[in-house]
Amino acid sequence: MMKKKWRLLISPPSPGAFNMSLDEVLLLNAGRGNIPSTLRLYSWAIPTLSLGYAQSIHDVDQDGLTRFGWDLVRRPTGGRAILHTDELTYSLTASLDDPVSRGSLLDSYQLISRALIKALSLMGIKADAKNVYENSSNSKKEPVCFEVPSNFEITVNGKKLIGSAQARKHGGMLQHGSLPLYGDLTRITSVLKYPDEESRKAARLRLLSHAGTVLTLTGKIVTIPMVTEAFINAFSQELNVEFDERLISEEELVQVTELETQKYKTTQWNCRL
Repeated sequence: MMKKKWRLLISPPSPGAFNMSLDEVLLLNAGRGNIPSTLRLYSWAIPTLSLGYAQSIHDVDQDGLTRFGWDLVRRPTGGRAILHTDELTYSLTASLDDPVSRGSLLDSYQLISRALIKALSLMGIKADAKNVYENSSNSKKEPVCFEVPSNFEITVNGKKLIGSAQARKHGGMLQHGSLPLYGDLTRITSVLKYPDEESRKAARLRLLSHAGTVLTLTGKIVTIPMVTEAFINAFSQELNVEFDERLISEEELVQVTELETQKYKTTQWNCRL
């Protein structure tokens, strides 16, 4: 079978507003048919707390963010808060006509999960993606994304390793997600609000029991270049893709700058709920 032609974009570490703006620009242009489906791999210039599209800003301890010097951004996708640091982030954008986004959201989520599991396998990590999780009503109220896996999210020995979220709009599909490589996952609780310190401590313990990093779950030390290579090879094999690596164009950079200014750097967007 002939391989599909996709774009590969490997971005340097960037601020949160830039990262979310570029993901949305890729979504817009994929939906309009201006660019091919794109796998983007990137990281973050400084630790950044990202909120899901519909998450309340009241979950955030703004004083904590100021104290640590961390950034804040709201994602164009759903889910709950993630602290982006010590990780590789992927995004996949495609038109709704692409085979990767045909069918239901859950269909494409499952398809992409196969590629993510393959990437981990290439790094010697055995992972699973189950299709049904019985989330309790209490866990759904928790502000931390990595605390509970959703359908087809990636787990190792029952603990969540890759958290992803998908949005479909503007004639296209965007799915992005985070693979934490090392570091203390509980740092996120320092910049979220809890009724008291006992509740914060309980949230930390709960998070550690439900999620982990590559290092804590496998004992493996992996680097960004290692993970990048594994992702490229896995998506190529599992989705029958041939990649053409291209940098961001001048036209895309203009669009990103505009979105940063008008949306992702504004309190109207980041604090809108």
